[in-house]
Amino acid sequence: MPKQVDQVNQLTATPADAVFEAMHALMHTYRARRVQALESESCCGLTHMESKALGFFARHPGATASDLVQHAGRDKAQVTRVLSGLRERGLLDARPDESDRRSTRLTLSASGTEAHLAVQRQGERLAQTAIADLSEAERVQLLALLRRVQGNLEAE
Repeated sequence: MPKQVDQVNQLTATPADAVFEAMHALMHTYRARRVQALESESCCGLTHMESKALGFFARHPGATASDLVQHAGRDKAQVTRVLSGLRERGLLDARPDESDRRSTRLTLSASGTEAHLAVQRQGERLAQTAIADLSEAERVQLLALLRRVQGNLEAE
């Protein structure tokens, strides 16, 4: 049975609002399923934020904690706790910055790379499930439409 607040929101939603509500609901469902999978897969044992941090250092080897704070827009203390935990578990390697000894450069360890790849495989399985009943033409069209929407927002 729909909640009353949902009925109110549907009455006032414009077509543009409905599009963005659908995109929001899609991403919420996708993220919730990713979190469920991370928690249930024994190979990872990572939180959502830990998996995001590993992904960041996979794409930016040698970056610093400050780089991650700036990229993620998260609180420095929260990022520090996440990174400390990843380092303690042997998923991140650290070395002093050559030019600034106060900074520490972080890279994925071999175990961190394995965990990151497991997270990527899980994400790919979920993405494939999400688009399983779309034809190739529909996938291409959906991607093109989403890119146009993003372009419209960026042009503003």
